[in-house]
Amino acid sequence: MASPVTPTPLLKDELDIVIPTIRNLDFLEMWRPFFQPYHLIIVQDGDPSKVINVPQGFDYELYNRNDINRILGPKASCISFKDSACRCFGYMVSKKKYIFTIDDDCFVAKDPSGNDINALEQHIKNLLTPSTPYFFNTLYDPYREGTDFVRGYPFSLREGVATAVSHGLWLNIPDYDAPTQLVKPRERNTRFVDAVLTIPKGTLFPMCGMNLAFDRELIGPAMYFGLMGDGQPIGRYDDMWAGWCMKVICDHLGLGVKTGLPYIWHSKASNPFVNLRKEYKGIYWQEELIPFFQGATLPKECTTVQSCYKELSKQVKAKLGKVDDYFNKLADAMLTWIEAWDELNPSAQLPNGK
Repeated sequence: MASPVTPTPLLKDELDIVIPTIRNLDFLEMWRPFFQPYHLIIVQDGDPSKVINVPQGFDYELYNRNDINRILGPKASCISFKDSACRCFGYMVSKKKYIFTIDDDCFVAKDPSGNDINALEQHIKNLLTPSTPYFFNTLYDPYREGTDFVRGYPFSLREGVATAVSHGLWLNIPDYDAPTQLVKPRERNTRFVDAVLTIPKGTLFPMCGMNLAFDRELIGPAMYFGLMGDGQPIGRYDDMWAGWCMKVICDHLGLGVKTGLPYIWHSKASNPFVNLRKEYKGIYWQEELIPFFQGATLPKECTTVQSCYKELSKQVKAKLGKVDDYFNKLADAMLTWIEAWDELNPSAQLPNGK
């Protein structure tokens, strides 16, 4: 009797998994059935002399701060230190079309039937099917098996648009800010919502970087996680910043963003008092940042992600620089990021891939 043929994993040669870490990656053992066929890019934060152990059998490359400085030279200043924002260096050095990024305290979740959730497979399904940002479908994602567009949905919009980002969620420890953590220390998310939806055009959202996938060719240069951590007045807003910039650019370029499935199991709550110290300026500043991004518009001449991002950095400097000088530094770092991206990805500078 012939042995069953193992199906080739989806996008096996077109996707990198990016993991920021300061510790041994024992968590990969649980993910082995799902991650082993793929290439990993590990970005080691903190002390570059510390040896990080990776379980045997994984195909990976590991970069520490010395490598970042060597590869980027003076432009390494745009990559955060002692903050998980350093992960975006992995996006820059990847040569694949798709990226999935996950934190090292995230484990395989189970669906309500008790089956392990292959988060990566669901992200890929999200990215390979269109989004519907211009008209909301009340049955959520119409491209999922067993569903469709509802009555009254315009046929001219049913083709959808390309999906640039797939934002996954978490069971167990929710992604709360420090004040919410402090008042709800025992709260756990046990609610599994079996849904994926497109975030409508013109609507911002708080993007979490611990369970996230995106089409690097469509939106990669906008996925800069900012200046955070060591030497900066703020932390824990790296993914938020990337999400706000990315969404404005996706809306301008006609790209889609999905949120919902897949779930991962988030196992470790960070210390709310430490988080408060990192976040407190962000909690104050976000009341200015959100109106800024809600009102941000990009000229029609901006036809590439890079040109959009450069224009956004100008607006950050002009409008947010007066909120705090930090935003002038951040705007400069946004430009440095794009310069570094284009140096490492020269073909990506051409409009519309031509």
